[in-house]
Amino acid sequence: MLRSLKASLKSGKKTSSSPKEPEQEQIKFKNNSAQQSKPPQVVKQPQPVKEKPSLPVLNEQNLQHYYSESLPSFRDVPPSEKQLLFVQKLHLCSFTFDFTDPTKHIREKEIKRQTLLELVEYANSGQGKFTEAVSEDIIFMLSQNLFRTLPPTRSHDVDNFDPEEEEPTLEPAWPHLQIVYEFLLRYVVSNDTDAKVAKKYIDQHFVLKLLELFDSEDPRERDYLKTILHRVYGKFMVHRPFVRKAINNVFYRFIFETEHHNGIAELLEILGSIINGFALPLKEEHKVRSGCSNRIGGSLHCCRYGLTAAAAIATAGSAELSGKQ
Repeated sequence: MLRSLKASLKSGKKTSSSPKEPEQEQIKFKNNSAQQSKPPQVVKQPQPVKEKPSLPVLNEQNLQHYYSESLPSFRDVPPSEKQLLFVQKLHLCSFTFDFTDPTKHIREKEIKRQTLLELVEYANSGQGKFTEAVSEDIIFMLSQNLFRTLPPTRSHDVDNFDPEEEEPTLEPAWPHLQIVYEFLLRYVVSNDTDAKVAKKYIDQHFVLKLLELFDSEDPRERDYLKTILHRVYGKFMVHRPFVRKAINNVFYRFIFETEHHNGIAELLEILGSIINGFALPLKEEHKVRSGCSNRIGGSLHCCRYGLTAAAAIATAGSAELSGKQ
């Protein structure tokens, strides 16, 4: 056995003992040292996110601050900053101006008009604009511009007053209000506006404030309000019973208290359209509403403004009859 071992050593052959194990350990060690020699990877720090500004305090000092520098156009900022700029422009347009004095804030009025037009154009440019994150800012801007005290109604000669021949008092702030109403309409009809989310902002208080504006003498404003309220009724199903009740309350207050309201005809058109949309057979609630509108229509005919609303009453009455058939 000793001779065979010496012969194998002379011939260069290796024994059956495992000399490969130290070699494998050495390879593993080299690999570990190679991994340790790699430079550490540099972790990129996230870019700081610009926070959405809080709602502005609307006073003269802040007005001068907001209008001191012009905001960039939506085309001049990257997509990641467009929504932030959207909020900034909404805040800028939340400031209102006195249009009875044409010499005051001339520059600021024009800046706001152009910015409002940009907002409408931006709203029409695609999806993803009306998110819940900006809903509070949208409603704030709309409320500050639209919900205002209407000028007192002019006194009329009861016997000789004809509302169809009387020249209405036009709203002096209409150059701004028209664009604000257009923006509100875009907000309501947009597919981005989820009714389940937006109902927190387009709530019952918002609906009541819209109904108060129907007493505006400006027919252009009442026409926008008619379209918008009808769209609100169609989109926000949760508000439908409240809208019907609130409209009827306006009629009752007109009949039994004020005997004057500029928006009776427009509200009757809305009510007629609502009745016409009732599904057949009529629900008990809808039967009550139809009968209520019939009684209101008869009472309005007896009022001294009944002739103005005659066509609208006929529309509501025909819609009611077709719903009962």
